[in-house]
Amino acid sequence: MLNLPTQELRDRAIHFLEQTPLQRLQILQELGISRYSFLTQMHLNEANIICIIRFLNNPSQVKFPNLSGADLSSLKLDAVNFIRGNLSDANLQGSSLVNADLLFANFTRANLRNADLTGATLNETIWLDALVDKCQLGVGIGLSHQQRKDLQMRGASFNTSADDN
Repeated sequence: MLNLPTQELRDRAIHFLEQTPLQRLQILQELGISRYSFLTQMHLNEANIICIIRFLNNPSQVKFPNLSGADLSSLKLDAVNFIRGNLSDANLQGSSLVNADLLFANFTRANLRNADLTGATLNETIWLDALVDKCQLGVGIGLSHQQRKDLQMRGASFNTSADDN
């Protein structure tokens, strides 16, 4: 599906998002990108149509997920691998990213209100203007002292239960 015209890509993205999760997974397997199984949960809306177009446009070039502007709200994304993921302007409100691998992830202007990132690996993450009110960050694995302090001041919660280790 390389370099398809814009309208055809848009139509394929909409078709993808209209499918059941199992049908979506089968499409991802055919494209060789089934490791991005979280795409099977995405809602059908304009933000996600644009996101899916990026994945369908060149599936061999999606080593690091570009989820800029995507609507991932209220999804269960536990243990997801978003290493070097671009989540700028993404809506992750109310999502669960427990034990997610978020090394080098970019959360610039992302909405993480009420999200659960307990146990997530957060080394080298970018939090510029991210909305983190009531975001659960466990012990904040990989965050610098300054990042932790900044996130707390903006409303993020850091619990220190034994489950976070």
